Amino acid sequence: MNIFSFKKTDNLQPVIGKKYQRLIKEINKYTESCSLLSDKEFPLKTAELRSRVQKESLEKLLPEAFALVREAAERTIGLRHYDVQLIGGAVLSQGKIAEMNTGEGKTLASTTAAYLMSLEQKGVHLITANEYLAQRDYELMKKIYDLLDVSVGLNISTSSAEEKRTAYQCDIVYGTGTEFGFDYLRDNLSRNPEEKVQKELNTAIVDEIDSVLIDEARTPLIIADKVSLGADLFRITSKIAEDLKRDTHYIYKSDTKQLNLTDDGIDMIEELFDVENSFDEEHQELLHHIMQSLRAKEMMIRDRDYMIRDQKVHIIDKYTGRVMEGRTFSDGLHQAIEAKENVPITEENTLQATITIQNYFRMYNTLCGMTGSATPSKEEFLETYNLQTEVIPTNRPLIREDHDDLFYRTKKEKMNAIIRRVSEISVSGQPILIGTVTIQQSEELSSLLSRENIKHRVLNAKTAEDEARLISLAGQKHQITIATNMAGRGTDILLGEGIKELGGLYIIGTERHESNRIDMQLRGRAGRQGDPGSSQFIISLEDDLFTLFDEEQLLKYKKKIKEERDGQITSPDPIKFIDTVQKTIESLQQAGRAHLLKLDSVIDQQSKVIYGLRDYLLESDVHQRFELLNDYYSDTVKTLLPEKEDEFNSHRMNQLKSFISDTSFSMELPVFNEDTDIKKTLVLLKEDFIQWVSSEDHERLEEHMTLYSEFLLKTMDAHWIRNLEKINAIKDGILLRSYSQEDPYRQFQNEALELFENLMFRIKRDSVLLLITFIKEVKENKESGGNEE
Repeated sequence: MNIFSFKKTDNLQPVIGKKYQRLIKEINKYTESCSLLSDKEFPLKTAELRSRVQKESLEKLLPEAFALVREAAERTIGLRHYDVQLIGGAVLSQGKIAEMNTGEGKTLASTTAAYLMSLEQKGVHLITANEYLAQRDYELMKKIYDLLDVSVGLNISTSSAEEKRTAYQCDIVYGTGTEFGFDYLRDNLSRNPEEKVQKELNTAIVDEIDSVLIDEARTPLIIADKVSLGADLFRITSKIAEDLKRDTHYIYKSDTKQLNLTDDGIDMIEELFDVENSFDEEHQELLHHIMQSLRAKEMMIRDRDYMIRDQKVHIIDKYTGRVMEGRTFSDGLHQAIEAKENVPITEENTLQATITIQNYFRMYNTLCGMTGSATPSKEEFLETYNLQTEVIPTNRPLIREDHDDLFYRTKKEKMNAIIRRVSEISVSGQPILIGTVTIQQSEELSSLLSRENIKHRVLNAKTAEDEARLISLAGQKHQITIATNMAGRGTDILLGEGIKELGGLYIIGTERHESNRIDMQLRGRAGRQGDPGSSQFIISLEDDLFTLFDEEQLLKYKKKIKEERDGQITSPDPIKFIDTVQKTIESLQQAGRAHLLKLDSVIDQQSKVIYGLRDYLLESDVHQRFELLNDYYSDTVKTLLPEKEDEFNSHRMNQLKSFISDTSFSMELPVFNEDTDIKKTLVLLKEDFIQWVSSEDHERLEEHMTLYSEFLLKTMDAHWIRNLEKINAIKDGILLRSYSQEDPYRQFQNEALELFENLMFRIKRDSVLLLITFIKEVKENKESGGNEE
């Protein structure tokens, strides 16, 4: 039964519907009884609810549980949930997305749902957009949970394995989505069950859910091992890339990110390296280095995609503006950037395990989340995660003024307009937050303001350690703050004394983002909890967003432009055109994520088979392993046997003879010829194998089984890593297949399946051969021990 509903007023402001009002009344029935509880009685109420949840539904317990959390919050941190926060918590409890405006208290709202779902004691993971917010929310909300006798853990990248294991034992665990995902991958590379840290993936409540599940979805999580690549070769190819000229030696399309060498480029490379055909297999490493060096040159921009700190390349998250600690670009791109920037070249990472954000979070039994900007992506949430979106009313009316964009032809004209606007607004002392997309842009704007003697502060990845202080000052009188997207999420800017009378915080956006959701987040820094505020984007045709749009369409628009003397575009309708461009880019990116998910789901299915097999080997006893290996023996023979005897070529025959020779014990090997009944002989050999294994002293074998399992897991992992490398190579080149008549996805599926079948054959064959080696060793030790006696 859906106990929630919304209706909208004429100004599109959601208001509480009758069913919601009934829910609030149900919660309020418990207000008095909760207020009369002593602090010592809260744990008793939690114990009672945990007992009742065995027989009653969470929906039935919701009113009392929510009232209990509201009282606990007021006693411990002095905050009392608004009615709309209770509604937000109820939507989360239904496994939906609660769209709550900035400043509406999403963090506090989540405590009600987290507490309710923790009563089942199966674990609740509370996901934040970054580790700063995870630590902040953990430390503040822990006070509430402590009173309720609910254990809370913190899972961050600096936590040791033991600290993580302890955190995962708690009822509620705070952390980032990437860290939870990496723990899942690390667990599935472990060599014994005790090394694992994560429990069942039961419930995930995701704060800033669009940032975590959509913006981060294009970058898969990767666990890698170090391997040395030719640093000298990267230095050489980096210099060559600088000499290669765009449109002459290579073609780069910024809208599709496609980069290809021209015939002139290929000729130049072959001449420089004195090779006849650069596409020959022996020259593939050289070609790969050159292409990565070109990508580093054309696609990767310093202080936008990465920054240099302490002679190291650090990736910048384009959506948050923060440094992605511990992350590196894969497939040699990181090393190509290091060569380009002339910093020490690190070792390359080889893929060991990978999963996409989408596939990781789809494993949770219950998934829900909160954000201030879910609506533009509600269809993608539904299609990808089966998540519905509900818009939660604001506690107080939203009175922020969102002005139309000012649109200029050139970047220079735009910057001049921003300086003029800042000068006009700052006269009164009204605080201004200027949002930029890159560090480079924030520093350029800072230089222009300084030239005009306009005092200001800069917040970007280079000044991140000063974030809390800069944000605390941003709402004060006469404050002008330039910030990258770091200030876009999870941070409330409080207004100083007298600022409401000046009109509140004024937001200036210097570029429209690739998604309207991120524009909404920036605007949402102003006008929290009914405060006044204003926002306006001042942009130009030279901004990055328009480089991603269709070149012909952009040219058509430019030809029709009419503009003011200062370069401001007045027609054709600039707002309509900007929205069209942004929606087109959003659609392209959504299609890209869907394509990535489609391909990675094939890899994910294979991963789950391998991880399931690893778990079985880690947790099964010696008898269960022998049963599995008996099956593996049969499967290996079946694979080597042809369906028809006339298909038996010499290579297959040699493989079969080799396998039989390695796995035979008491029987003499037959001489294989045309008269040999191969299938009958193999049945006898299989019986011989089973009898021999069964007759062994299992207690003595069990002593060696730990070592055997360790060797087997190493062998299996080595095969799996090679399989991952091959399947990812196919995936990277799959778009090139679109020129053929066949569906590239179907081709990928078929090739991936063929790879996987070969992988499983090798794993099964080597598992049996490895067991035989161990059995023979045990037998020899036993016999030599008997002789000594």
